[in-house]
Amino acid sequence: MKCLHINIRRATFILLTFLVNNVHKIHMVDENKIQSSQDKMNTSITSEDFLKDSVMICPSNIQCKDLNGDCITCKFNNSCRYGQETSATCSPKAKVICYGKREFTKIFSCKYCYQTQHWEHDCLLKAHCNSVSSPRNVYKTNCTVKSEVICLGNRRFNKMVHCNWTGGHSWSTALALSITLGGFGADRFYLGHWQEGIGKLFSFGGLGVWTIIDVILISLHYLGPADGSLYI
Repeated sequence: MKCLHINIRRATFILLTFLVNNVHKIHMVDENKIQSSQDKMNTSITSEDFLKDSVMICPSNIQCKDLNGDCITCKFNNSCRYGQETSATCSPKAKVICYGKREFTKIFSCKYCYQTQHWEHDCLLKAHCNSVSSPRNVYKTNCTVKSEVICLGNRRFNKMVHCNWTGGHSWSTALALSITLGGFGADRFYLGHWQEGIGKLFSFGGLGVWTIIDVILISLHYLGPADGSLYI
């Protein structure tokens, strides 16, 4: 019996080491993916900002009246009524090359750029905020109106947006781990709940009760990643 007890302890220790090492690798891969995505996002934004400040994005083989909002300067009637269709006298920015009349009229919906709909502008999204809190977290970020949109005021503005990001954790993977290896805490390890995972491992899933509860919580999306992100 003593020998059997030692073997069980040894097997439990080996299993714990295996789970911790593999889940740690998965967690590191997820972090690397997030960092890579953030680097790409930052690079993309930096390049976009550079291009939008340059005449390089403005085509030179079209009529001046067909230039987009980033390539022209307009004189607006600030007394127009919100949402009303109105006109503005516009001209190409300095050093922009185009043909035809350099002064033309643009028809647009009267509103400031910060009043545009969410599909009319792009915002810098923030990661590592709590997407599952109640009420949902909001944060201030920088937004830029899309090039084809004409609007009053600055084309770049600050906006409060809801936290909505994912760290790369799959709901189907978490549920599968919970059903098959939940008794060893694999689901908790995968989601980043390390302390609970160790507790489940040494209690054999709370003698099955904890395992069943976690399967239900994950299936209902009530139990999510520990970093506050959403499932993919």
